[in-house]
Amino acid sequence: MADDGLSAGAVARRLGVAVTTLRSWHQRYGLGPSRHVPGQHRRYTPDDLVRLEMMHRLTVDGVNPAEAARWARQAPGVARRSPGRTGGGPVIPVRRSGPAARGLSRAALRLDAAAMRSRITTAIATDGVVATWDHLLRPVLAGVGDRHAATAGLIEVEHLLSRCVSEALAAVPRPPAAPVPPRILLACADEEQHSLPLEALAAALAEVGVPCRLLGARVPVAALVAAVRRTAPAAVVVWSHTPATGDPGQLEAVRGMPRRPVLLLAAGPGWPAGALPAGVATPATLADAVALLREVPDAPLP
Repeated sequence: MADDGLSAGAVARRLGVAVTTLRSWHQRYGLGPSRHVPGQHRRYTPDDLVRLEMMHRLTVDGVNPAEAARWARQAPGVARRSPGRTGGGPVIPVRRSGPAARGLSRAALRLDAAAMRSRITTAIATDGVVATWDHLLRPVLAGVGDRHAATAGLIEVEHLLSRCVSEALAAVPRPPAAPVPPRILLACADEEQHSLPLEALAAALAEVGVPCRLLGARVPVAALVAAVRRTAPAAVVVWSHTPATGDPGQLEAVRGMPRRPVLLLAAGPGWPAGALPAGVATPATLADAVALLREVPDAPLP
């Protein structure tokens, strides 16, 4: 770009939009040319172009123009450092996950809770919990996490999206009450706050008629042992998302109980490879975990 900047026509050609669109963005949202030379028309600087590229990319992805403009004004230069659809702006990268994931990511950026819930519940009803988790929810959640790690932003998006995912998973009908209590216990590792994968597992089990108890996030070892002692489950799943929470001692505590479960699963990427107690299963996917738990015997080991 020349030192005196770009004209409106040159910017319009670069973006593939009409000059009238640029004028509208300038008048409505303040995304206009900032370089001023007395006696000449204002010109677009490199930072102006970065903001307009972000504005264009977001509106193409379905973000409301006013919201797209707010992001563009707040993050000048970010898109230039990491260009494209998976760049440093507030676009959520979902890679090749398809239109459903892109639609959910756009609804998440708009903070449109109703649209998010509708898309997730429709996917569950159509494709089932496991497919929805693998092909819709995981890519979008991972994309939000990646974008937060790169920009320290989108916290509000992550919180609302997580809430909508949790609500949709909880709405999956649970098996009717039976004379025999649930024989599966699900818990997050001590200080582990990422409970959505376990919520997905509980919903996937419910979908195939298998009840379970879900303790949720941040379960201390003493509480986990107490729950196992009181409910005598045939299977226990402990989830760890990060190495900071994947202490094998938690699994040792369950394995060392007088009436230990028949099946003990260390789920999630936080557990250290090769350092788990003997006999602990490590399912690689949600489908693997469901398959293992459907086959578990009823009685715990004496």
